[in-house]
Amino acid sequence: MAESPYLYLAATIDLDRAVAWLADANAQRPASRRLLMAVLFLKAVACSLREVPELNGFWIDGRSQTSTVVHLGVTLAGRRAVPIVPVLVDADRRDLDDLMQALLAIVRRVRAGRPDPSDLGDPTFTVTSLGELGVQAVFPSVVPPQVGGAGFGKVVEQPSAVAGAIVCSPVVTATLAADHRVVDGHRGAHFLAAVERRLREPEAL
Repeated sequence: MAESPYLYLAATIDLDRAVAWLADANAQRPASRRLLMAVLFLKAVACSLREVPELNGFWIDGRSQTSTVVHLGVTLAGRRAVPIVPVLVDADRRDLDDLMQALLAIVRRVRAGRPDPSDLGDPTFTVTSLGELGVQAVFPSVVPPQVGGAGFGKVVEQPSAVAGAIVCSPVVTATLAADHRVVDGHRGAHFLAAVERRLREPEAL
């Protein structure tokens, strides 16, 4: 069986507004209900898949099959560092608080070695984040029959020129891996641009 052709793209996303919005939102929440940047990444990806729906699905029997639902797989390290990919069902339809609580519950179960059977469904797209391990760019593997996956690295301060002055802003490297039989570079770039736009407007997530 021939190996599938994949394309890989990366974009640096300014998180200045996302970081500020997250700080303000969390200041109004008890500690148990605070949001993590990771949940903004997940929601931005889930919503962006509506704009590039061909990334949200599978390659089966020689053709692309787009899913009508967005079930995000989240790559986690299980016991003995064995990767496990639990699923956040209908991630695009959940608000940030619901998505955050669902993610925390899944992480607790996986780390305890007791994932629920409902956690291990069939993701339509997978997100990998290794920023907590200091990795600045993650190029995820695409796990067939899925046709795409996104990665997020560590949030870092990066200098840039603004109106003739040097300023530092928090940024993250977002990456996309995709089956080239399903999407081309233009559509992949459109997806990353959609993720960036949503992270620049966190209040709308």
